[in-house]
Amino acid sequence: MATKKTKDFKDYLKELDDPKNKSGINYDLPEKPTPLQVAKYDICQNILAYQQDNDLSDEDLAEKVNLTIPELEEILYCQIDKFTLDRLMTYANALFSPQQVKVVIENQKSNKNHNLYVR
Repeated sequence: MATKKTKDFKDYLKELDDPKNKSGINYDLPEKPTPLQVAKYDICQNILAYQQDNDLSDEDLAEKVNLTIPELEEILYCQIDKFTLDRLMTYANALFSPQQVKVVIENQKSNKNHNLYVR
């Protein structure tokens, strides 16, 4: 006879195997991401790093950025299509000082090295 714990675990596994279940999936960038996708992804990753560095629960972090838990989880799992860049910037500004939030534009197509080194 199966115990309640075994049944719960089997139900959990069944839910995870369901192809319609998208919860708990950590999203990655597409193969050739646009600069907008990269910027949004980087913000999501920084918010996750902030949570880990400050040992915050989902509830505490959601309160800091004024989001529901499901909305916060969409950020933490990098579901970048669900947020605009300005909306993600608003959440980042709630966690980081304005001096810590910046946009860097780099030309990655050039193979020439344009770095300046100082001795």
